[in-house]
Amino acid sequence: MTFRQTFFFVSSILAISSCKPKIKPVVAGHKMIDVANMDTTVRPGDNFYLYANGRWLKKNAIPKSESEWGSFNELQETTYKSLHSILDSAAALGNAPMGSSVQKVGDLYRSGMDSLTINKIGLTPLNEIIIRINNIGDVTSLLEEITYEHTQGLGQLFNFAVTPDDKNVTRQICQFAQGGLGMPGREYYFDSDERTVKIRDAYKHYIPRILGLLGEDKVTADKDAADIYNLELSLAGASLTRKEMRDPYRLYNKYTIDGIDRLTPGLEWKALLSAMGVNGQDTILVSEPHFFSATARYLRSTPVDVWKKYLKFHLVNDMAPYLSNEVDSTEFDFYGKILYGEQERKPRWKRVLQVVDNYEGELLGQLYVDRKFKPEAKARMTELVSNLQKAYAERIQKLDWMSAETKNKALAKLNAVTRKIAYPDKWKDYGTLIVVNNDYVKNILSAGQWAYKYELGKLGKPVDKTIWGMTPPTINAYYNPAFNEIVFPAGILQYPFFDETADDAVNYGGIGGVIGHEMTHGFDDQGRLYNAEGNLSNWWSSADAANFTTRAAGVAGQFRKIIVIDNIHANDSLTEGENLADLGGLSIAYDAFKKTKQGQGNEKIDGFTPDQRFFLSWAQVWRTNQRVEALAAQVKSDPHSPPELRVNVPLSNLDAWYKAFNIKPADKLFRPENERVKVW
Repeated sequence: MTFRQTFFFVSSILAISSCKPKIKPVVAGHKMIDVANMDTTVRPGDNFYLYANGRWLKKNAIPKSESEWGSFNELQETTYKSLHSILDSAAALGNAPMGSSVQKVGDLYRSGMDSLTINKIGLTPLNEIIIRINNIGDVTSLLEEITYEHTQGLGQLFNFAVTPDDKNVTRQICQFAQGGLGMPGREYYFDSDERTVKIRDAYKHYIPRILGLLGEDKVTADKDAADIYNLELSLAGASLTRKEMRDPYRLYNKYTIDGIDRLTPGLEWKALLSAMGVNGQDTILVSEPHFFSATARYLRSTPVDVWKKYLKFHLVNDMAPYLSNEVDSTEFDFYGKILYGEQERKPRWKRVLQVVDNYEGELLGQLYVDRKFKPEAKARMTELVSNLQKAYAERIQKLDWMSAETKNKALAKLNAVTRKIAYPDKWKDYGTLIVVNNDYVKNILSAGQWAYKYELGKLGKPVDKTIWGMTPPTINAYYNPAFNEIVFPAGILQYPFFDETADDAVNYGGIGGVIGHEMTHGFDDQGRLYNAEGNLSNWWSSADAANFTTRAAGVAGQFRKIIVIDNIHANDSLTEGENLADLGGLSIAYDAFKKTKQGQGNEKIDGFTPDQRFFLSWAQVWRTNQRVEALAAQVKSDPHSPPELRVNVPLSNLDAWYKAFNIKPADKLFRPENERVKVW
């Protein structure tokens, strides 16, 4: 799954040119494969991740402000420096035309950097909302406040979006999903391992600290915090686990308005939808019906005063990053330090930069690509994607476990994949977004209102497949099954993933593996359930589906045996899709690489053969030092496996890797040929 996702799941990672002359990889600022980063005292067959990255890992400590440090972070730093310069320039302009991209980006950034004003006014920007919450007198007015806050970008209790209907992706539909928790997911409320218990206890102490900032004395805050936590515990009990949420059929529940009313007495969906500005819709999607039926009961059984405390806590908790240092640092003590092990806050400019990218991403993205993105990179990427697509098609045609009929449908889906590279062809129109230069919270709320109206604006219109789910500076990529598309923002099209001056081995092992990864998401355990048009539809024969499941289970079994931290094993069921995408992506990228002139030769560069450079490039992309807290959180809640596993496990299934590094049966990563899993 992705680094970001909406209700339709989006899975993320993180040209054959035989006539093109190979370019010696000598580039100012970095060496494509640098032996100084390797630990050659480690046998490649014992731990290829450490062999490729061991010295780098020892030399690169995690900064105090980070929970991990790796290739992604290094590239993020490079991108941040570019964005920082852009934002400083925009904020310094005093005469930018009102409503222009530069004005909106610059004023949001300027208002966020004005810590003196933000600290001086404290919680006063929230007074109007707090007064409304205090005036709630019954369940009806409670629901009115919750729905109103959604229209203001303050989504409480549940999540809402307008998305393509999974079974009719030409139509936009309203989708409601579970929410309302202060910790990352249901697991944090019920798992009994020592780490989770400590996090849970810390959260119980965090809630009264926020209430204290709202003016409550300690005795009252402790009592109210217990009520809030118990309410969240009830909501968590009605929520699906992250593993359960990986089944798109389980999440596809379409109801008429009368039908959902019968399931959730007391929610009054006609009034609820009307208050949210949703009109003329006869059906909606509800991802977790049980959550909403339980929530309807809790609205009736839980005292209104408890709900009011809950809303005020979550208001301050959600808005903490935009408030005074006192509130912001309190929030960081739990979410930064306890959950992820960060030791100090990121510099303010980075935090505000992230906010600008989140709320005005395509405005900032336009300024970024105009200054920093090279058109040559887009052309080379287009070529690489085409070559990976051809290699994937050949692999499908050669499968010995899939029938001809299903192969034809798989090829039709592969050939229908849309590719988006670097930046949108059509930018978002932020014309109605109002941004001022001296009120950070006002700007955040204004941006939230704009984003909500943008969602509602999709209703009644054809699905717009030109929209992007990530901003151009993002260091990431994704596959979206509803659009059957792969997307590669400009941010990731940089070293070590990609360099237009690099030899093919480096680019195919880096960004080629990422391209193959995203393509494979269209055929992983979730993506394979969607057809070429993007509809949730079973296009598999029962025998082919069974064969796929058996092979996918083989990959899961390999991860299940691995202990990651303490006595916790790799989360094979949560990470199944990403693990399949890594294995498939690397296999496809290697096949495509072998069609290049370099891939067909044996000329060494810096002492490494073409195949060795390919596999070393894949490994260096994932090098990462992690704090134990971040690693534990990843195993519990992230659909991606830890970096070391993303390198070693896929490679241990590839015959070519064994040959490239002369891997022997005595090596720790060695698998007998009959135990090497091949899916795609």
